[in-house]
Amino acid sequence: MNLASRRARHLFLFGIVLALAGKAALGQAADTSTQRAIDALFSSYNSNTPGVAIAVVKNGQVVFKKGYGVANLEYGLPITPGTVFHVASVSKQFTAFSIYLLEKQGKLSFEDDIRKYVPEMPDLGRPVRLRHLLAHTSGIRDQWALLTLAGWRMDDVITRQHILKILSRQRELNFEPGTAFSYSNSGYTLLAEVVRRVSGQSFAAFTRQNIFAPLGMTSTQFYEDFNQVVRNRAYSYEKENGAYIKKNLNYSNAGATSLLTTAEDLAKWASNFEHPVVGDAELIARFNAPSLLDNGQPVVYAVIEGETNYHAKGQILRNYRGVALWNHGGHDAGYRAYLVRFPSEGLSIITLSNDEHYEVLKTGLTIAGLYLKDRLKPRPAADTPAAPAGARTTGGSETADLRSLEGEFYSRELSTAYRAKAVAGKLILAHDRLEDIELSEAEQDTFQGRIEFPVTVKFARDSKGSVTGFTLANFGVTGVRFDRIR
Repeated sequence: MNLASRRARHLFLFGIVLALAGKAALGQAADTSTQRAIDALFSSYNSNTPGVAIAVVKNGQVVFKKGYGVANLEYGLPITPGTVFHVASVSKQFTAFSIYLLEKQGKLSFEDDIRKYVPEMPDLGRPVRLRHLLAHTSGIRDQWALLTLAGWRMDDVITRQHILKILSRQRELNFEPGTAFSYSNSGYTLLAEVVRRVSGQSFAAFTRQNIFAPLGMTSTQFYEDFNQVVRNRAYSYEKENGAYIKKNLNYSNAGATSLLTTAEDLAKWASNFEHPVVGDAELIARFNAPSLLDNGQPVVYAVIEGETNYHAKGQILRNYRGVALWNHGGHDAGYRAYLVRFPSEGLSIITLSNDEHYEVLKTGLTIAGLYLKDRLKPRPAADTPAAPAGARTTGGSETADLRSLEGEFYSRELSTAYRAKAVAGKLILAHDRLEDIELSEAEQDTFQGRIEFPVTVKFARDSKGSVTGFTLANFGVTGVRFDRIR
């Protein structure tokens, strides 16, 4: 080959390299643009703040992962995609999946009464079936609702046995099982207990053997002992008076919560829905289907932006701007977690945070918009919520009226007592383990306040007008009775 020919050949090959490099650069530029947009969402996080770990999965492959902020403010350890977070209620889909695996093996039926496996649960005259627990349609009172009314703090050491004992003392259900939806963490603690008793293993061991190990989720576990040391774990924080403070969490219970995992490991779980390693396509199809009431109607979780959200066994199913998604968030102490899947697009997004103020849903869907911008319909106009008619925000009772409500009140169901007292024209509830609770009058003999969660206190009187007791209600209890004892 002469010199001219060799030069021509080199120029031709160089031209091909340039063309390929140009295409690669275009692809890299698009990736860089998306990355910059994601970075901008988390620009407030730095080496002096808590933060977020993120993973984006596309067609079974992780296409983006990164950490922002710090896992432990005392030691300045940075967050990475391999940082371990407590993911709160994102745990529930793993608990539900465990029940589905046992059902597939013929070891239980969704129609089984919970008392078949947990006979210490009270017989309230109506069967509470496993499918009711899975769908939040059991009517069983919520564990956190009960414990906080009984004087527990959310940062107390709370074990599986503590929860089972308080559930076994329930005197009535919130409603007829299978007739309504009401989010109940109790149901998922009970489901984990069913897994434990049916399998003969701890819940942590069952999920490790049947879910986490097969998927290679090596940094994932259900945390059943708050004393256990966990490497690479993030601690949670909340900003108060301009500075971050620790938000301690001492749970020793699992099922409704207490999954410790990473963004990288949750990416493997998300991919399992598209390419099953654990379970099979038939099981996953049933698992993704909306939960049902006893009348066969799908369980409605909420209506958001005019779209109905359905519950689907530890997941929420909705149509988001024309694209179907399955998602669920989690919130305990200062931990905030979010997993969203768009199966038709092969897209999943995981964000895990140790910042109480992180907006999980808004940020997660914003990231989704970066990858689905050509698929999403315009966002509907936001409705302006109407102010509730006739709402009263301040009390109007005279001190003399409040004094008629004074006394000591005891609940056998919760094994706890409150004292009601009138102080400077205000009605106060006092409990030995809690700060005094100031109540505001909503209507005659009905007051509102906060015992960890917002509560309603409704006093009862006899035919002579004397106060005989009151009921307490919050997000997970329709009314626990307290009798006046003095």
